[in-house]
Amino acid sequence: MEVENVQILIVMGVSGSGKTTVGKELAQELGWAFIEGDQFHCDANIEKMASGTALTDKDRDIWLSMLRKEIEKVLAREDCAVIACSALKESYRHRLNVDDRVQFVFLNIPFSVAEERLKKRKGHFMPVSLLESQFATLQQPEGAEYINVDAQQLPQEIVKEVVEKIRK
Repeated sequence: MEVENVQILIVMGVSGSGKTTVGKELAQELGWAFIEGDQFHCDANIEKMASGTALTDKDRDIWLSMLRKEIEKVLAREDCAVIACSALKESYRHRLNVDDRVQFVFLNIPFSVAEERLKKRKGHFMPVSLLESQFATLQQPEGAEYINVDAQQLPQEIVKEVVEKIRK
């Protein structure tokens, strides 16, 4: 896929996979805007997660709608952006996949590595206790429309791999 055909890269995966870190570095490398998907959660959802309660599909509905609207705005302006967003279920990805200008990057990570990262993370609302529910919800993305990368690599290595893949 030519990089010119892609205008939105959604960096997805469970909490602790590195979505924000990789997303920011990828956006910088490409010269694109970076959008943090968590900023589209309502206060009630953030409070729910911070208290250790997993979100339901109903909880995620407004969040996904707002993210889709943001994607549509970026595409309407013919801009490019990297978005960090868990997008754990196929149905969520389907809602965010506005058209063929949207590409998903799956940060694939083992539970134990994500858990270690979350234990070290400071200042984020997502507690380690919700990691099991994230893995239970995750529907592994498959197919040519996904860039699947090993999230145990250094962020710079992931960025290099993703850029190489989208330029092919």
